[in-house]
Amino acid sequence: MTIWNLFSTVLVAAEAVEHKGGLFDINATLPIMAVQFVVFVALLNVVFFKPLTKAIDDRDDYVREQIIAAKERLEKAELVVKQYEQELASARKATQNVLTTAQSEANKIRKERIDAAMAEAQSKVASAKAEIEKQKQNATASLDAEVESLSRQVLEKLLGNLVKS
Repeated sequence: MTIWNLFSTVLVAAEAVEHKGGLFDINATLPIMAVQFVVFVALLNVVFFKPLTKAIDDRDDYVREQIIAAKERLEKAELVVKQYEQELASARKATQNVLTTAQSEANKIRKERIDAAMAEAQSKVASAKAEIEKQKQNATASLDAEVESLSRQVLEKLLGNLVKS
């Protein structure tokens, strides 16, 4: 509708200006140029601007969809990360519990073995002391017998026949 208003205004102006030789001569060329401009704009709109705006709108829709999909993937990834972090924390707790249990069991076994080794060592020391005491008594008894025998021999040699009786 505005094009027709423009066209009618141009025609009215062309009829109003009847004198020739002014700065602008308004004749039949002006309306023809206006019609050509309008046809060219309509043609450009159909051939160039509509496909271009459609392509721009399609690209905008594609980008918007990709952004939405990326946000959804990001949310899913964050949920998965939280889930893995929770699983990792529980696994760490379980591992810590296993380590603590294993350490306490190892300490218990080590203490039992140390106690057993100490008891064995004490029994060996006691048996060695008993053996040494027994050997000492045997040695003392044999030395006593030998001392007595040597004493007799010395007495016999010194005193002669008096000791024999």
